[in-house]
Parts: sequence; C-alpha cells; structure tokens
Amino acid sequence: MTDQTLVPGAMNFRDVGGLPAGDGRTRFGVLYRSGNLAALEEPGTEAFRGLGVRRIIDLRDDEEVERSPSRVDGMDLQMQRVPLYLGSISSFFQQDASLAQFYREIVEDSADQVVEVVRSVLADQPVLVHCTVGKDRTGVTVALTLLAAGVDREAVIADYARTESMLPAERNEMIIERLRAAFPDSENLVELATRSPAHVMRGLLDDLTTRYGGPVEYLRAKGLRDDEIAELRRVLIES
Repeated sequence: MTDQTLVPGAMNFRDVGGLPAGDGRTRFGVLYRSGNLAALEEPGTEAFRGLGVRRIIDLRDDEEVERSPSRVDGMDLQMQRVPLYLGSISSFFQQDASLAQFYREIVEDSADQVVEVVRSVLADQPVLVHCTVGKDRTGVTVALTLLAAGVDREAVIADYARTESMLPAERNEMIIERLRAAFPDSENLVELATRSPAHVMRGLLDDLTTRYGGPVEYLRAKGLRDDEIAELRRVLIES
C-alpha cells in the first residue's frame, strides 16, 4: 500500500519509517504525519483505525479545529492539542512573509510547544502529528523529532521536501485562487501555501546550528532532556 492510499481522505498522510539513521533506520508503524483528518469517510476511518494509533498531536489553532474537526469519534486514542503558532496564520500572508521567516518564528516564538510535541511522541505509540496540511508546523516538529532520534540530516530534509509532491494539484489551484483574491500583492503566497523546498529546511537547520550548535542542541536549550533524547532513539530507531 502506498502512502497516498494509506488513509483515504487524509491529505499528506505518511509513515516516517525506513529513514536512515546511522547504522539503523526509523521503525515503521510508530510515527505518522499528515494534514487534518476532517475529510475522512468510512474507508478512511477504518484504515486509520487499523493503524492502531494511540495518540494524535494536533498542532492547529482553535479556529482551524472548529472549522475542520477530526473525524475520529469513538476511537480509543488520546487527543492532544498543541497549537504551535499562536498568532494568526493569515498574518503571514498579510505580511508577505517567506517560509523561512515563518519557520524561524515557530522555533523561537513557539519553542515550548515544539519541545512539547517532541516530548509527547514518547507518551504513546503509534502516534500521529498533524496540522492542517501537514507541511509547515508538522514539517518543522517532525524534522526536529527525527533529528533528535539520530536520523540522517539529509534524509530528514528529503522527508520534509516530499510533502510538495503529495499535495493534490486541484487543491493547490483552489487554495492559490482563494488566497490570491484576498492577498493580491503577495509574492510569497504560492510558497507559503503549496511548497516545501529542501533549501528552506536546510536553511532552518543551518540557522539552528549557527545559533545553538545544532537542532538537537536547540531542543536541549529549550528544555528537552538527555534521557528523553535517548528514549526517542530507542523508540524510533531500529538496528
């Protein structure tokens, strides 16, 4: 079964298993990432139930959750809300911010929430981390989780960049048309709404290296403990 059909109706849903981590690789069936679960119909809910997910970490704000509630009622799992960016997402379109600016604000202004997400991956497995599209907030937190577990940097960057190929073209066209009507002068609109370029994630990791010594050192500086880092490696990596 391909990632595209793993959970029908869930955008950008995938297992991060199989990524190289030194002499090992990430385990399958432990950590999933995706966009929201608001469009699941019966085939999708049954497929999702079959994965045995025990915890969902939802990075969306209250307005997003109210507008697009997850269709997981009746499932035996823990729902954890960690609104990752506490400002208005639309403000980035208004400011015509770049993805690089957005990501830097996430790691600085929402550092406590970033660490909470990484730490919460240890609470239950299998675990799903998701936001609305599974591109930016999910992309940053999953990348940092994987790096803390010892996954090879270039593999983490490639997993982030993969999102762009998993967003349906018709969805992109509809979103761009709607946003262009609201923000006609935005130069970064298409990138913010539809792109996940490798160079943007590479730039974020380089910036964390310059300012903190590396992504894992950033997490340590923001409160992640060494025993938690060791446990992430135990849980996520197999020989």
